[in-house]
Amino acid sequence: MTAGLSARLDRISTNDRYLIVPMDHGITMGAVEGLVDIESTIDGVTSGGADAVLTQRGIAERVHPNKNDAGYIVHLNGSTTIGPDESDKRVTGTAADAIRAGADAVSFHINVGSEYEPNQIEDLAELTADAERLGLPVLAMAYARGPGVDESDPEALGHAVRLAEELGADVVKTGYSGDGDSFARVTESTRLPVVIAGGSKGTDRETVEMVRGAMDGAAAGVSMGRSIFQHDDPEGIARA
Repeated sequence: MTAGLSARLDRISTNDRYLIVPMDHGITMGAVEGLVDIESTIDGVTSGGADAVLTQRGIAERVHPNKNDAGYIVHLNGSTTIGPDESDKRVTGTAADAIRAGADAVSFHINVGSEYEPNQIEDLAELTADAERLGLPVLAMAYARGPGVDESDPEALGHAVRLAEELGADVVKTGYSGDGDSFARVTESTRLPVVIAGGSKGTDRETVEMVRGAMDGAAAGVSMGRSIFQHDDPEGIARA
């Protein structure tokens, strides 16, 4: 690992633990609750202790004055809920674009099991190669999604996270399998740090139970958007 890569990984984590708040939902769902005044939300969650926030690169100028000491991850593909197929994620920028936007890392979404998997594999492999040359960490959002795919199946999730490692990612985000024992089978599939996705907004109790189960299964942290930025107290729930 190069010095630059190691330093940038430290900027998006604390002692190899990750609390990432993704806020790239605007490209997918529009200006949803919590992201209209994204500046205040970023200030709140980072004041509460989030290690990093994540957006598309066009939001960078709204991020930097408000992120306190947190790291910044630029997401490099996307799709919309009103388009023909939300699973068809298209590239929205390059590693070099992300560096110009002030990113400490980049992220990329891949749906393992969908009809778009082959193209997304090629796109992720190209990104990791470019990012490696620049010393820029890559967070792969690797989900088990597609016709007939059980999105919480630990075998499918394990395949997804291993694919991310094989393609050169540095950290991987994936879905939760439902309990700590089954999630341990997911984390055992890779040597990468594995963080869980939060999914749709849940109750505080549901969120805490999911995080506890994932950590029992050797997760390295969480990457939660709506459960944090749509909370009545984003700073407080991030601190919790």
